[in-house]
Amino acid sequence: MNKPVGPTEQRAEPTPLTIVPKPASTPAPTRWRGPWLIAGLLALAAIAVIAVVWWLTSPSSNVRYTTAPVTRGAVTRAVVATGTVNPVLTIIVGSYVSGTITDIQCDYNTQVKKDQVCATIDPRPYQTVVDQNKANLNVAKAQLEKDKAALAYAKITLDRNAQLVQTNAVSKDAYDNAKSAYDQAQAQIGFDEATIGQRQAQLAAAQVNLDYTNITSPVDGTVVSRNVTIGQTVAASFQTPTLFLIATDLTKMEVDTNVSESDIGGIKEGNKTYFTVDAFPNRTFAGTVTQVRQSPQTIQNVVTYDVVVSVDNKDLALKPGMTAASRIVTAERTDVLRVPSQALRYQPAGGQRTAGTAAPEGQAAVPSSEGAVYALRDGTPVRVPVTVGLDDDSHAEIVQGDLKPGERVIITEQRAGAAPSASAPRFRF
Repeated sequence: MNKPVGPTEQRAEPTPLTIVPKPASTPAPTRWRGPWLIAGLLALAAIAVIAVVWWLTSPSSNVRYTTAPVTRGAVTRAVVATGTVNPVLTIIVGSYVSGTITDIQCDYNTQVKKDQVCATIDPRPYQTVVDQNKANLNVAKAQLEKDKAALAYAKITLDRNAQLVQTNAVSKDAYDNAKSAYDQAQAQIGFDEATIGQRQAQLAAAQVNLDYTNITSPVDGTVVSRNVTIGQTVAASFQTPTLFLIATDLTKMEVDTNVSESDIGGIKEGNKTYFTVDAFPNRTFAGTVTQVRQSPQTIQNVVTYDVVVSVDNKDLALKPGMTAASRIVTAERTDVLRVPSQALRYQPAGGQRTAGTAAPEGQAAVPSSEGAVYALRDGTPVRVPVTVGLDDDSHAEIVQGDLKPGERVIITEQRAGAAPSASAPRFRF
């Protein structure tokens, strides 16, 4: 039992423990593990490389296909060109004589008939020339009558002297003078008749010029252009001025299209053509190629040919000068089995293309060529050999092959981490 400690007593301090250190022992020698460590790292690296190569080269199970259906429809190859809408026949009405325009009876859109007066040139100068030539003709006619009277008198004188010379009542010289006067009178009659013909020709020429002061329409049609105003002076000395343009029939128009030399070989007369104009963007007009002109046009080293397309314009919707965006059909197949052209160019990863590219636009189509498409059947791509007919770069005609309408064919594929591609994929990093 512990005894309580008094206030005067002190507690004894405990004796501290002393730890004596154990003498250090000499460590046992260890082996060097460097070669084994390097061999292990190399093995791990080889395994990693093999795994990466296998991952890069093996087909991925996560593949998504973009497909399109096999359909029946039309396959159309066409040449695209631009052109201008023009009337079939446009008549240029000019002036044969010079002068000042005093009157205009025709304006834009005026319906005119043949020989209708459209404008009038001041006729006074030409009327003066006509009057002068009429007077000259009358003078020539009067001179003829005078010379006819002189001829009659010369004839009487000759006959009298012919009787008197037989009785020697007049000399032989007097008879010869009478004979000469008669002959001259006959010649004068011929001269007067020729002069009258000359005066008549001059009068006719003056009358023609006077008639040309009335500018008339040579055909029935519609005035599409007027290039003259009242008071304007027309000078026809060197070049006939254009006063009016008259379209014969606006219910029949034509489109002059410019086709490049690379496409002209596939265009023939009778090809169907479809075109649109900016005024009616939602309407398609139909026409027919009626002429392929042999005259080339070279603009900035680009050679084009004019292909004329005839079109019906009964509703007068088409106006002269409109710009037409045309599609000239060079080959067409209707109600045929077709697939998208992109399906012929698709191959799975690592495959080779089995179908050639389509013929350039505007060239004759190859009758048939061998190719293949990949149909998606039960989620698996199945290669289907086909015989390809006409290809318009959008759809291709299938002449022969184990395909049915509605079946899906692959056009592209997309793997995990890769962009869609219609050809073999590249390595992914």
